[in-house]
Amino acid sequence: MNRFPKILNFDNLTYEYFPRGMNFFYTIRFLRYLLISRHIRGHGIHSPFVFDLVARVFRNKINPAIVLTIENIRKNRNSDEQKIRVTDLGAGSVKMKNNLKKISDITKYSAVPPKYCSILANMAQEFGNNSIVELGTSFGLSTMYMAAQRPDTVVYTIEGCPVLSKIAEENFNIAGLENIRLLTGSFDDKLPELINIGVNPGLVFIDGNHRKEPVLKYFALITEMINRDSVVIIDDIHLSEEMEEAWSEIRNMKNVSFTIDIFRMGMVFFRRGMNHFDYIIKY
Repeated sequence: MNRFPKILNFDNLTYEYFPRGMNFFYTIRFLRYLLISRHIRGHGIHSPFVFDLVARVFRNKINPAIVLTIENIRKNRNSDEQKIRVTDLGAGSVKMKNNLKKISDITKYSAVPPKYCSILANMAQEFGNNSIVELGTSFGLSTMYMAAQRPDTVVYTIEGCPVLSKIAEENFNIAGLENIRLLTGSFDDKLPELINIGVNPGLVFIDGNHRKEPVLKYFALITEMINRDSVVIIDDIHLSEEMEEAWSEIRNMKNVSFTIDIFRMGMVFFRRGMNHFDYIIKY
């Protein structure tokens, strides 16, 4: 009973859980998540693999120097009032509707928050042994977290907007990261290019075009690239009804062994010999 006043501290939740604005659908889904999510430290999970993932990987601390470098870049972009014209090939932000946007607003409403960048970094360290693919670079904050945590792995990231891509490249140079390959263009054009050169990612992060049909299409393309040990992470699975529909269809695909829902993101696993289960984990 005492956990709800502590959890529902909206000064913190606004940024971590509602970066795109508190729309009614999203808010209701978040409250439902609070009620049904479990296993904050892995307790009660019967699968040894999932228990270890939650208890060790989810809670792992990343190098403070990585956080400091990237969050300083975020801070600088967050105070940049310059307006840029964004070419949005996806559903865009719920909060921002026109294509002339402040850099500060994009950073605030579209960039992955630090809390979730941390789990992406940890998942990159655990599963990104071959390569990492990201669909939707924006300013590259999540890209940098994954690349910095796995400096021995190439991170391929695709951004449809040339202006955002240019700013992301500037950020990568500031961070001194040399293991990022930035591709500018549509996912439809660039994903097949990665398939053709034989990219076999251990981790894929889908953070672009937040509509049902494109997400399902890109997920199908990604399954041509990955192996049974790969993990696909999808951002904003509860952003809208159609994103929830896409998430539901993916969860029920025959090649999916189990999924993990941490509210903002959904994780998809394809490992053999594991019973299908849909975990809802408090993160």
